[in-house]
Amino acid sequence: MSTLETTLTPSSSLEADAKTAANTPASTDANPRKVFVKTYGCQMNVYDSQRMADSLAAEGYVTTETPEDADLVLLNTCHIRERASEKLYSALGRLRKLKDKNAAKGKELTIGVAGCVAQAEGQEILRRAPSVDLVIGPQTYHRLPQALAKVRDGEKVVETEYALEDKFEHLPAPQREVVRKRGVSAFLTVQEGCDKFCTFCVVPYTRGSEVSRSVAQIVAEAEKLVAGGVREITLLGQNVNAWHGLGDDGREWGFGELLYRLAEVPELTRLRYTTSHPRDMDDALINAHRDLDILMPYLHLPVQAGSDRILKAMNRKHKSDDYRRLIERIREARPDMALSGDFIVGFPGETDQDFEDTMQLVRDVKYAQAYSFKYSSRPGTPGADLPDHVDEAVKDERLQRLQALLNEQQYAFQDSLVGKKTSVLIEKPGREEHQMVGRSPWLLPVIIDNNHDQIGDIIDVEIISTGTNSLVAKKLS
Repeated sequence: MSTLETTLTPSSSLEADAKTAANTPASTDANPRKVFVKTYGCQMNVYDSQRMADSLAAEGYVTTETPEDADLVLLNTCHIRERASEKLYSALGRLRKLKDKNAAKGKELTIGVAGCVAQAEGQEILRRAPSVDLVIGPQTYHRLPQALAKVRDGEKVVETEYALEDKFEHLPAPQREVVRKRGVSAFLTVQEGCDKFCTFCVVPYTRGSEVSRSVAQIVAEAEKLVAGGVREITLLGQNVNAWHGLGDDGREWGFGELLYRLAEVPELTRLRYTTSHPRDMDDALINAHRDLDILMPYLHLPVQAGSDRILKAMNRKHKSDDYRRLIERIREARPDMALSGDFIVGFPGETDQDFEDTMQLVRDVKYAQAYSFKYSSRPGTPGADLPDHVDEAVKDERLQRLQALLNEQQYAFQDSLVGKKTSVLIEKPGREEHQMVGRSPWLLPVIIDNNHDQIGDIIDVEIISTGTNSLVAKKLS
């Protein structure tokens, strides 16, 4: 799952690759409490931040654009990348100064840390940063209002125990006006946690084991989003295609069945999902890509490496040729599929030949987009204890070579779209007065000379040129 940093503000729009917004309705209180939420990490953290904002809205909070204007600051953290903790403590150092400054003026500032670093470090955060009032993990943020009540009573609160109750049952539904202000595309978490235990990954230890929401819960939230003006929904999960929840008929459904059901939601025009695991890409899901026009032809399917020896060391439990055959089946079902992936360079023990195997897999698959990273040791994971860590200079050189190949493939994919006719979902005004920006079926932003259509419209266009990470199109009459 790709990473990002966002701030919940009243004025920005919701995008997975840009700043995002979560607005709350104006309070009837003459002096409403204000919350500033800073989000680090993946799309699931963006969704979690929005749901925390929804929960706080029911308590009378409104969002604000700056921490200086806030009564409550929440840092929703990610623990996937290296130096996540250092980034957190650096931010907390700045907030401590703000808290002291506010106190000198007689104004209280409550500081909370949420997300995966909160789950991983718990009490350690309070020890290292005494200015923090609240630490709350990703499985307990539905208890945020109760935790804040304890803080107001003078307690320091750490909520990192895995909740026995279903947190989604306890979260308030997003209000229609809030959804409308967030934009025409929205995230919806359907699955959390991971049972795969890849040796490089901290997720099973911070998000817990795999848990799936029921079809009824998911459909109800999707319908509320659509009622608020959402046209496109991206389903989220650490292993989203491992979803297996209670279906409408009382039996357990698989992810492919869920997609067919969501395709029946009136006024929902587009579906996406992320992030997937190759081992959970079954026939029903591949058939959904073949059968459902609402399901966009973009698939993020991380492989991580092309060497079978390294894949085994990573505990991925699939081989490189298994992945190649899977890609062939997917493309047979949906020939216009744009593929995205994740790659880790320099995993412990990776030799020159192992790296060349990864490069060959990339050449064979041909990605439209991909994320690539140097391996960074995550404390508490099996990978941290493996021998033969690769020299940083070697990692750097390999990453540069891999990224050059991936960039070449991305530009080739974008160039292949020139002259193609397709549909675009209008999302926001462009930088120029006469422009609009939309989203192509392949997730790429599209710039159009058009100031006649409305946000939320789906229009037919022809791609006429490409930018670095975007397309340029003209509207078809």
